[in-house]
Amino acid sequence: MILENRTEREVYSYLNRDLSWLEFNRRVLQEAQNVDTPLLERVRFLSIVTSNLDEFMSVRVAETREKMKAELMKKDFTGYTPTGLYKRLMKRISKMIQEQYRSYRDLMRQLSKKGIVFMEYPDLNATQQKAMEQYYHDIVFPVLTPMAVDQSRPFPLVHHKFVYLAVVLRKEGDGDELYFAIVQVPSNIPRVIQVPLRSNSKKKSFILTEELIKHHIHTLFSGYIPESVHGFRLTRNSDLYINEEEVEDLLEEIEKELRRRRRGAPVCLEVEEGIHPNALAYLKHEFGIKDDQMFEIQGPLDLGFLGSFVDQLEGYNHLKYPNLKPVYPEVFHTDESYFKILRRQDVLLYHPYESFDAVTDFLEEAAEDPDVMAIKMTLYRVNGDSRLIPALAHAAEMGKQVTVVVELKARFDEERNIAWARELEKAGCHVVYGLLGLKTHAKIILIVRREQDTLRRYVHVGTGNYNASTARVYTDIGLLTSSPQIGEDASEIFNDITGYSEAQGLREIHLAPDGLKNKLFEMIQREAANAKNGKPARIIAKVNSLSNQEIIDELYAASQAGVKIQLIVRGVCCLRPGLEGISENIRVISIVDRFLEHSRIFYFENEGDYEVYLSSADWMTRNLDRRIELMCPVNDRKLKEILVNTLELSLKDNVKARLLLSNGTYVPVNNKEPLLRSQFEAIQIKTWKKSK
Repeated sequence: MILENRTEREVYSYLNRDLSWLEFNRRVLQEAQNVDTPLLERVRFLSIVTSNLDEFMSVRVAETREKMKAELMKKDFTGYTPTGLYKRLMKRISKMIQEQYRSYRDLMRQLSKKGIVFMEYPDLNATQQKAMEQYYHDIVFPVLTPMAVDQSRPFPLVHHKFVYLAVVLRKEGDGDELYFAIVQVPSNIPRVIQVPLRSNSKKKSFILTEELIKHHIHTLFSGYIPESVHGFRLTRNSDLYINEEEVEDLLEEIEKELRRRRRGAPVCLEVEEGIHPNALAYLKHEFGIKDDQMFEIQGPLDLGFLGSFVDQLEGYNHLKYPNLKPVYPEVFHTDESYFKILRRQDVLLYHPYESFDAVTDFLEEAAEDPDVMAIKMTLYRVNGDSRLIPALAHAAEMGKQVTVVVELKARFDEERNIAWARELEKAGCHVVYGLLGLKTHAKIILIVRREQDTLRRYVHVGTGNYNASTARVYTDIGLLTSSPQIGEDASEIFNDITGYSEAQGLREIHLAPDGLKNKLFEMIQREAANAKNGKPARIIAKVNSLSNQEIIDELYAASQAGVKIQLIVRGVCCLRPGLEGISENIRVISIVDRFLEHSRIFYFENEGDYEVYLSSADWMTRNLDRRIELMCPVNDRKLKEILVNTLELSLKDNVKARLLLSNGTYVPVNNKEPLLRSQFEAIQIKTWKKSK
């Protein structure tokens, strides 16, 4: 029910997607500023702010700038033109960066008090300077390449998001003429270098690689005197632009586009405070950067390095969250095979509280089992040392029919997925790259096994990627089942993706872009009808993002009918709760905590015979209309109760939950006793399985 000829009030009914995302990143920054969060975890959150902003600038801001270049003036459904939105975005981003670096300086002071010190070269004593000089000459200097810029040497390619040094030089004995060069800070050596301890000191001292290079910059330019050395960093447009209908080989075209991405249009330039005006003029002219695209940084460029620094820092576990060792699911603590257990019952997996090894072991058992005839699987993002890839390859080598749908267009994982695709093909797997114009984002494994005189299907569906690394820091849900109906649907879905057949007559699983959105409409409208008839009506949805206007309008209509709607939306939310006559029955919270909330779970009251679904899809237009996504019911009564308890636990969070107000800002929920922190409750692994 998209509104046509909308009034100002109707436009005001929606929050802008990109501005809402900035509010999300602000909540991440607030975790870095929260004195109740362990100190090194605050440092980690600060690195996440940087990583988030990098992606936002290179994709969302870049897209807005492309619309401005094309002189598109049409307003989006939230009432913004590209130009108007761009101005608001850049203003807010500028303020966020300033706040981020104030937090950085505060955290550095607090780290110093705990014995972790970041130093500048002049502050090192003679012994430390000698050690650093040796490190520079042995490790750093050999990989540095000074690149002069003059009439015979054009400006070199500056890579996206790499840190460089802009060097202004004066020739010895050659008057006032200035020369310009750049030096890339190597990305293949550690950004942070540990400095030898001072005598009688227990403090651990560190120095950044660029600080070391700055001090020794003269070694790269003999015969010249360095006038100024300051860092800079360029962010480019990172979107891929591929016309899939015209390409003959998608894999080859994506490889070409990845090479072109290195030269993507500049989006913003970060420069170190105090940069020489000549160097700044050079950079702005070369990249075509305007003042509103430039940020002067009071601190190190690219704070993303802080995350790996925290991970590698030893001896300070008391400044981190206690280590979480995921529990191996109790149901599998037996000598029985996965298949025997799953013939008896469905199993829910809750990561990271339960180990992702259960998924890997399931696939490895299938690869070894002589009765397994076929394995089919989707892959979107896979960790670099994944056990899943060798298991699939081994299964193919054992003579099983192995089909893997590899999504080549998984943003920023394209190169890795191309490598996996080629490795799997070499092993004899059938590798498919999905359907024309659609990303395959569904998470599903299908195992076909010969049992007595028949074939039985076993299925895993999940809300998150088949990635063991992210499964340790993302909250996700997976379902293992031998349900015949779900198994038949899974076969239909894979036939749809790999062949010419259309997934007709799906009984349990709902697939985007074909029917998932309509099914959501149907269930929301059913709740609205029940509310109008005085029957119990309630919707709970946990998603990462909510930005599809049609879904929002259906939720508004349900709210007006009297449906109680509770939304747990981690990031972007374009719905305005609490608007009189529109969304008074809708409450929205966001939880930002130790783990990234990533699971998608939907609950519909259905007159007391409630339905619960897991999904790979957020409620965004791209997920519902331009991706292959799935939504799968959980039919087992006990497992449904577990998922409802999981949702209720999030809804009761009054420590890390933030409440969305109708003006688009977030505030802490009412902190009444007793305090409840949903993730910490879930760490007690049995808590989320019991009623609260």
